[in-house]
Amino acid sequence: MASDSVMKWYVVRAIGGQENKVQSYIETEISRLGLSDFVNQVIVPKEKVVQIKDGKKIHKEKVYFPGYIMVEANLSGEVPHVIKSITGVIGFLGETKGGEPVPMRKAEVNRMLGKVDELSVQDENVAIPFDIGETVKVVDGPFNGFDGTIETVNEEKRKLEVMVKIFGRKTPLELSYMQVEKI
Repeated sequence: MASDSVMKWYVVRAIGGQENKVQSYIETEISRLGLSDFVNQVIVPKEKVVQIKDGKKIHKEKVYFPGYIMVEANLSGEVPHVIKSITGVIGFLGETKGGEPVPMRKAEVNRMLGKVDELSVQDENVAIPFDIGETVKVVDGPFNGFDGTIETVNEEKRKLEVMVKIFGRKTPLELSYMQVEKI
């Protein structure tokens, strides 16, 4: 078993948009060749994003550093060559083109992994700074495009009551934070 002291984090550059595929190719190839002792983990840093589509919230994972995959490995023997020869891999991030792969500094690793952890546990209940009396634009739903003034803010339900002028009459609408944006 390879000792962890020689396990270091490296950044593998991959073709953008194929990070997940490349991650599974690396994992499959390493285990097929019996090199699992040399590669501890392969991570594609992702963040969770919430999008609204047809009025519904969709949770998606977005690659945080497009084109980059983090690999914790002991790059000895065939390992670097095996990883480089995998479909979709451009190469290791290194000081020089074609030079030795350069391991990431501990602080960078922690920052990136910390970011990954933080993004995966981050609840979307981020305090959204809407203030009563503020003018907002409705960006979703039947009143898309209308401007209105915030009457009340319900933090708990993440809803706003927005007074919108429709056909010359003021009409209160209950909207979620995601359905409006600041002007």
